[in-house]
This record gives sequence, structure tokens and C-alpha cells, in this order.
Amino acid sequence: MNPGTWERRLYRRAHPFAYPLLRLLARRGPVVRVPGLGVVVNDAALARQVLLDGETFRKDGPGSSGDLWTPILGPSVLLNMEGPAHRALRARLAELFTPGYADRLCAQVLAEPLAALSGRLGRGEPVDLVDTMRVMAGAVICAVVGLESRSEDDHRQMFHRGEQIVSMVTLRTRTLPPAQARRAREVLEPVGEIAARAYLAGDQSTVMGRMRELGISEAEARGAAGAFFLTGTETVATLVPRLIALLHDAGQFDRVAADPALLDPAIDEAMRVSTPTPMMLRSVHAETAIGDVPVRPGDRVLLATHNCCQAYGPFDLDRPHPPELRRLWFGAGPHFCIGYPLAMAEIRAVAATILSAAPLRIVRRSAARGVLIPTYRELVVTR
Repeated sequence: MNPGTWERRLYRRAHPFAYPLLRLLARRGPVVRVPGLGVVVNDAALARQVLLDGETFRKDGPGSSGDLWTPILGPSVLLNMEGPAHRALRARLAELFTPGYADRLCAQVLAEPLAALSGRLGRGEPVDLVDTMRVMAGAVICAVVGLESRSEDDHRQMFHRGEQIVSMVTLRTRTLPPAQARRAREVLEPVGEIAARAYLAGDQSTVMGRMRELGISEAEARGAAGAFFLTGTETVATLVPRLIALLHDAGQFDRVAADPALLDPAIDEAMRVSTPTPMMLRSVHAETAIGDVPVRPGDRVLLATHNCCQAYGPFDLDRPHPPELRRLWFGAGPHFCIGYPLAMAEIRAVAATILSAAPLRIVRRSAARGVLIPTYRELVVTR
């Protein structure tokens, strides 16, 4: 099967109107101004230039992603900050998720769920990787915010909280209406309370306790926990089933299973094709140009990450990624995803467990509706 067939189906099911428009704009050139929408960037090199220039193109102006997240998370989280305050908070938070710590956290938190997954696959039972990833991602975020629980139902409920908020957003959403923003805050409030309790307990074996030790204030820690909860959980959970499906459909599953060194390149290529962050928003703060298109203060810039990534062709495990493309889906410059090491540690751990059960086949799958990040509603595999 063409590995792009199901990916296009996932996008069309998630965004039946916005996705065709997004792909149409990709054919209009590297940068195109769309009245009523903004300046759309379809070229990876130009998108990276925008992301690296945090002074001219900001996340805290009108039309940027700050408009979306500030009513929910407050004014002082990495998602909606710029300048010295952003750099200072990011520098302190960067010590949280070093690759070594992320690997240890996932090894500890996911030991039992991964053992259960390995056992089910080894016995030849059908396994829904969508539900599996909800449990895994829920377990990790519970550990991050400080909720002590080993119940799969608790992990699913925690994942569902984030899903409730993210599902309010579409590719066309500029900001949430007051009623939706209020509902999002209500859903997020218990997560913040859990994080605050863990912060005050000060246990340095926990992420929240480490924040306190690093001198991060309670309000900043609570906001950071909310940001990690909203932006990282669903991204990781949706990627793993799509990774496995892409490897299966491209006939590369057994090859990666036999060579662990191919896992990271496979993850990067799956992320390029699936583009877990299909769009990034910025607000222009100084007169300049993006390519040949002049922009003015107040202009809204839409970085069409999906178009940038799709320009390099279909899924190909042997495709080298040029410098301008490198992990563009995680951002670049001052806002490169601070949770990247944790996301990769989680994805590697689960994907390696699934690959170790090779050979596998997909016995049933369907696409999800009403979601921001395109995903499978179910993806059932078995030996």
C-alpha cells in the first residue's frame, strides 16, 4: 500500500475543509498572502528563518498562538512569551528534560505498561495501538504533573482531559470564544492543582519538585505543567500509531525491527510525513519581507509546516533530511520544543517494544474525526 494513502485520509477526516485549502496553497508558491487569513509560508528554509527571528516574528502578538493559549494558561508560559523573560524561564526549564533524565523517567514510568504490551503482542493478541498510546502518554503526563497513579483508567482519564481541550481547536481557530476558554480552564484546573501540590511537596524525584529546586515559582511551574500537558501528550500519542502504520504500509517494518539503528531515522521521517504540528503562528512586529512578500507590523504569519515537509516527497526511510528541514515540526530557534527529549524517549520506548514483536500485521484501522492532530480512531495490530 502507498504509505501516503492513509496519511491523506487522516488529514481529510480531521480537517475536511481546511486541509484541501492548505494543500491548494502549497501550489501557490513559497509565500502567499491570503486576504482575511494572513501570510502563508510553504517553504522550509523561509519557515526556519521566521522561527529563528524571535524579535520580528513573535508568539505574543495579535493573530499568534498566544491569542489561543493565553486565555487558558495565563500570560507567563513558554507558549506565549518572548524576549528576556522567555529566555530566562526557558533557561531554567531546559534543565528539566535532559535526554538522560527523559530516558530514566520513561523507563521508570512505562516499565509495567510496556511489559504488558510486550506480553499481549507476544501471545498474538490483537492490540489497539491508539488506546495503548493513550495509556502510555497518560502515564507519562501523570508523572510529569505529579499524580501518583498506576491505574490504566486514571491514565486514560488524564489523556482525555487534554483531548477535551485540544479538540476545541481547528486549523482555522484564532482564539477560543469566552465560553470555550472558560470550559478549558475548568478542565485544566484539577491538573494545575495536582501540579501545585507536587511542587509544594518539593520531592526532587518528581518534575514539579525539580522545578521548585531550580527556582521556578509556583505560578510558573503550574503554567509549565499545563503547557506540557496540552502540547505534548496528544502529539506523542498520535505519532506512534502513525509511525507503525507508515512502516507497515511502506514494507519497512521488519527492516527497522531487525536494525535498531534505523529507529531514530524512521521516527524523524514519520514525523516529517505526518507533521504532528501542521501549522505554526506568528505575529509580525517590524516591517520586513518573507521571501519576496513584504510584511508589516500586525500581519499574521502562518507557517504551513505540513506543506514545508510534504514538499520533500512521500515516506522514504532512506531519505536524508536537509538542514533547513531538520525537525522543523518541533519548531526552531527560541521556541524549539523544550519537551523534545521527553517526546523522543517516550516514542522510542513504545516503538521499540512494538517492533520487537515483529512480524506484525494491521488487522483493522479507521480515521478519527473532530481532532486537531490527525490520528487514527483505532489501529489494531497482531502477530
